[in-house]
Amino acid sequence: MEEKRYRFTIALIYDFDGTLAAGNMQEYDFIPAVGKSNKEFWSESNTLAEEQDADQILAYMARMIQAAQASGLSLRREAFQESGRKITFYEGVEQWFDRINAYGEERGIQILHYINSSGLKEIIEGTSIADRFRKIYACSFLYNVDGIAYWPAVAVNYTNKTQFIFKINKGVESVYDTKKVNEYMEEKSRPVPFSHMIYVGDGTTDIPCMRLVKNFGGHSIAVYDPADHGKRKEMNTLIRDNRVNHVCPADYSENSEIDVVVKAIIDKCDADDKLSQLETARL
Repeated sequence: MEEKRYRFTIALIYDFDGTLAAGNMQEYDFIPAVGKSNKEFWSESNTLAEEQDADQILAYMARMIQAAQASGLSLRREAFQESGRKITFYEGVEQWFDRINAYGEERGIQILHYINSSGLKEIIEGTSIADRFRKIYACSFLYNVDGIAYWPAVAVNYTNKTQFIFKINKGVESVYDTKKVNEYMEEKSRPVPFSHMIYVGDGTTDIPCMRLVKNFGGHSIAVYDPADHGKRKEMNTLIRDNRVNHVCPADYSENSEIDVVVKAIIDKCDADDKLSQLETARL
């Protein structure tokens, strides 16, 4: 079968916690399984970070290992993936990807989806939507010869999240590879220009990425829990501060606000590309 050819690619890049699912992913299964309340676990993690003057992401990963060891919970990758199967998503998330992909295909545009999260990659891998993503950039553990997590492999905090935007821009999927992503590449040769990126996040940890994408000509969307009726006014300050383009409830159903916005962005990219082709043809 002949491979389908697209005119260009749009990257939809999502945070995970609070963006696709409510709360933090550890709260669905892992934290209850180690016998902690959410408040206890995060308080211990934040206290550890403060006392040691440590990165909060590395601190929560350390607390996960410590709490699992203390309670006899498995630290195998498969056990984390099993936790991911307990996660429930905001309205419409599981149907979202096929619908948006089809909308792009009708216009000859390839839509690729990415995760850029400070949550745990292994948990995301166990979710019902894991196979919808081209790449999951998130925190992860190193595993010993017995398959047991013992040390952080990747820690993704609010600032180093931005590195993955550049990896997507240049088509470098490896986390390990820091050479190729820093090599010079002409803008026209980059697989996904910034203008063809849509970043979706929910809060302060996403602001550097949302601002970066917006400033380079892409589009950033801040989402909030639809059940939190007072949140929109607070999130609108991100528009006022020139950090995002749009604020929407995290409802991914057909004809929802974010559905309309993302399709309009796809239409804009489509029109911009057609105009560019017309201008080039005149030269």
